[in-house]
Amino acid sequence: MRTIREIQDRITELKKETGVCILAHSYQSPDILEVADITGDSYKLSAAAGETDAKKLLLCGVHFMAETAKLLNPEKRVYEANPDAGCPMAEQFPPEVICAAKAKFPGCAVVAYVNTTAAVKAVSDVCVTSSSAVKIVSNMEQKEILFIPDCNLGAYTQKHCPDKNLHFLPGGCPQHSAITADEARAAKAAHPDALLLVHPECRPEITEMADYVGATSGILNFARKSEHRSFIIGTEISIVQHLALECPEKRFYPISNRLCCPNMRVTSLSDVERVLREIAEGSAAELTLPEDIARDARRCLDEMLRLGG
Repeated sequence: MRTIREIQDRITELKKETGVCILAHSYQSPDILEVADITGDSYKLSAAAGETDAKKLLLCGVHFMAETAKLLNPEKRVYEANPDAGCPMAEQFPPEVICAAKAKFPGCAVVAYVNTTAAVKAVSDVCVTSSSAVKIVSNMEQKEILFIPDCNLGAYTQKHCPDKNLHFLPGGCPQHSAITADEARAAKAAHPDALLLVHPECRPEITEMADYVGATSGILNFARKSEHRSFIIGTEISIVQHLALECPEKRFYPISNRLCCPNMRVTSLSDVERVLREIAEGSAAELTLPEDIARDARRCLDEMLRLGG
């Protein structure tokens, strides 16, 4: 049986042979992050992909992230380490549902979280990330807004944009939204000296008691730079592990052991090696998007860059 190091060494060789840039989401396992060229949250990966000279991108994350990378880098070839890695939140509403909901609020603009499919982005007016939602919604001309699909991120945005009127569908992240206020209070009681850092995909009653609310990248940066010594992490449990490895002098605790994304666990180090080998052989399946969906979804992303810049 080969060791993890042996597989990683082979991946490094294949990267050089194929000229592939590996993009890995922060929720991926440490053995994958160690061989990645770019790591970060979903939007950082897509934006950074445009800054690399590599013409081939291998995405380690979930499907909508690979789609976004392709939308922002249409001239590049995008591959998925595991095409079965989906996202329940991104896939919970088809475009038809979004169009029907928009019709109920005449004149409203559709704001789509980046955690959506390209098909949903294509029927939306502007895209947002968890870190840019408040700024972009504040900068929009429209007062009436249909915010999809995460009503928790939507509620957080509404709180900070009182001059806007946000409408929601009953959607969100199954993992983040399942965490209860009782679990948050129990974590704070067990670790009274720890700061509570949570993702805005958590319920409003949890973000209300947090010391910091932000995207995955924001949580990571806050914990790294803070002079505080202990933290309760209110996002995917892998971030607890990554921070503990990176900052051994600090203590990190999960808000709940249940906050674990099974879709991020689908991709393995062996998947990364296999797809690189297939790219080298010329047999790898490349991610493609229909031309009309790619055109309209890219417009949605371009508007995000305009309003959030």
